[in-house]
Amino acid sequence: MSEFVRSAIAPKPGPAVLTLSGESLTIDQVNSVARGETALSIIDAPSVTDRMKTAESLVHQAVEEGWRVYGVTTGFGSMSGVPVPSDLAAASQANLLSFLATGAGRSIDAMHVRAAMLLRANMLLQGVSGARLEVVERLVKFLNANAVPVVCELGSIGASGDLVPLASIARAITGIGSSRVALGDQIVDSSAALEELGLQPLKLIPKEGLAIVNGTSFSSGIAANCVHASRQLMALCFASHAMMLRGLWGHDEPFLPFVHECKPHPGQVWSAETMRMLLGSTPTQSSQQVPNQAHLQDCYSLRCLPQYMGPIAEGMARVSKVVEREMNSVTDNPLVDGDNGKFYQSGNFLGQYIGIAMDDLRRFLGLLAKHLDVQIARLVAPEFNHGLPASLQGNGDVSFNMGLKGLQITGNSIMPMLTYYGNPLVEHYPTHAEQFNQNVNGLSWGSANMAWQSVELFTHYTSVALIFAVQSLDLRARLIHDHYDGRVLIDPSLVPLYESVYEAFDCRENDLSPLVFNDADHSLETKLAQLSDSIFKENSIVSAVKDVIDSFDLFVRQSS
Repeated sequence: MSEFVRSAIAPKPGPAVLTLSGESLTIDQVNSVARGETALSIIDAPSVTDRMKTAESLVHQAVEEGWRVYGVTTGFGSMSGVPVPSDLAAASQANLLSFLATGAGRSIDAMHVRAAMLLRANMLLQGVSGARLEVVERLVKFLNANAVPVVCELGSIGASGDLVPLASIARAITGIGSSRVALGDQIVDSSAALEELGLQPLKLIPKEGLAIVNGTSFSSGIAANCVHASRQLMALCFASHAMMLRGLWGHDEPFLPFVHECKPHPGQVWSAETMRMLLGSTPTQSSQQVPNQAHLQDCYSLRCLPQYMGPIAEGMARVSKVVEREMNSVTDNPLVDGDNGKFYQSGNFLGQYIGIAMDDLRRFLGLLAKHLDVQIARLVAPEFNHGLPASLQGNGDVSFNMGLKGLQITGNSIMPMLTYYGNPLVEHYPTHAEQFNQNVNGLSWGSANMAWQSVELFTHYTSVALIFAVQSLDLRARLIHDHYDGRVLIDPSLVPLYESVYEAFDCRENDLSPLVFNDADHSLETKLAQLSDSIFKENSIVSAVKDVIDSFDLFVRQSS
């Protein structure tokens, strides 16, 4: 079974409905549609339909009167000097979809395709691309039926936007050329998909093919999904640090407001506030959950946590704003000013904003993983963990129990990949692309797809970190309170996350042992898969850190 079919998402029964009007969408709305949790309708408003018709009429006028308009009465790209006569203007649009049928590699996740279709539909409703309402209606019908075009992972350099991937969508909804569509767990050709949906092949009018394929909607859709998931992973990262701090017998003092009033970077202040919330500290004093620390101050990974996390939070807030602005922009070429009867040959299709934003996001995810990796290294080392057993061994009465030694190796295999993926891609663009026409390109497609790979990797790493965090709490509780219930050490805000990890382990309530007692008690490989699946599906583990996610969303809105 292909990767695409495995990841395809069926809409939930009775989904919410989002009405498209060409106005701004939020990242959460895009992700909800991408996951099949929200159905779509199209606004019935003359202000929208009239503007689309005006732009369409101007295109027809340009063709009939022989105006020289890029991609309408000319060839494409570096061949824009080739004239296209009026009687071939429509056929040229169909041929555009044919010569762009060049995708390669595996098929990408269905949720990214759905996000791209949503963004393209919403963009076309802004009425400056010259497409008919019928094109938008087809995109919406495909989405509501969960008919998802199969799109290959290779084929865009983010220059004229995502030409090759968007052309896969265009061929599917029009029936022009060969394309495949996922319907449930079946892959069918586009003609069969159209028949299933009660649609006939759609003959494109001048400018319409270009209106569908030219722009950054696909890169932006993937980026929106990456940002949505990354802020959840960052919230889980903060919660893991808070539990690990308790496991390491750490101090709350570094998070008190006075410290950060002396260095008031917004991200640092927010990070300290978040840790205080998770630790149960008040603005004026440390929590007393873990008494009698013998050490005066903690190592840097704990004591400097707000200073380390602050720039990451600020960067992720900036990335979120860039992505939201780009995904709501018109990235077509040429732009059609129907009100003033003008065409603008321009470059809004360049994916530089998304490319750099996703390069940055990958770097931030790598930094988050590196920080957690340092905390785990301290947790497993008796020289540094203030009394915990080596490798967080559960049952020390059995000498061959090795604790979480193997789990740390798995974590160590993931973290370097995340930091490696943090290297930039955008600066490596090919200057000779498409007969030197696309001699500057944004590489947004590659950068966004790499960002999603980082999101998937970091999800697995987060699962590793959560096991270490809960195990350390249980073992610390044994040292302080003579039982293994780590909940006694944490603020109530962290208890749901702690319990969600136990839920994945199918452990009995009131069990008189830590999360992992004997090495053979659980298959950690299975438990890791269950934890990661819960995160991917945004189940109880993500719900447990909703307050942190909401706090970050407020921080993004308040950021300049």
